[in-house]
Amino acid sequence: MYYKKIREGIINGDTDAVIELTKEALAKKYTPEHILEKGLISGIDEIAKKFRKDKVLVPEVLLSTRAMNAGIYILQPYFENHKRNNKVKIILGTVAGDLHDIGKNIVKSILIATGADVIDLGINVSTKEFIDTVYKEKANMLMMSALMTTTLPAMKEVIEELKNKGLRESVKVFVGGAPVTETFAIRIEADYYFEDVFKLRSFLEKNLHKFVIE
Repeated sequence: MYYKKIREGIINGDTDAVIELTKEALAKKYTPEHILEKGLISGIDEIAKKFRKDKVLVPEVLLSTRAMNAGIYILQPYFENHKRNNKVKIILGTVAGDLHDIGKNIVKSILIATGADVIDLGINVSTKEFIDTVYKEKANMLMMSALMTTTLPAMKEVIEELKNKGLRESVKVFVGGAPVTETFAIRIEADYYFEDVFKLRSFLEKNLHKFVIE
């Protein structure tokens, strides 16, 4: 019952309902893992599908993402041990000149749900900020998003600068966004490209352990 209601809360973008239902489910001894998977992620998956088919508007996606993050915030203390154990640190951001963050925010929700340490640099992130953060945080994964064709060159610039600074071998680069293609990802020498959040999520579920810092 709670899973379905939480899922509906996510789809409806009802943050207050998601917070209360998540707390109630925990009090009723529902496991955090099942609340996350069958409630929160199930709901955001549905919104992502509708968004890809242009069946929901941008404001609706933003409300659903906010509700998702609120639910994850409630669950986060229960995943702290898992987070410490997997030791995966991911830097996430939308490249310079690009102010879009809907897809990035959905990806962020999924990443947080894995227990990874996620550093979200936000939108319009400069090459220098990406590079400085990779160096400072010793991150092993960098995920860049672009939603406009005019900002795609920024992705290549970041990868080239990683090489120049001697950081390229230590970090795996993921790229995504509407104008990004597999051909483009190969051309700029990114490590991974995913067409949508579902394929990314499936990949992480099977392979996240491979990125653990020993």
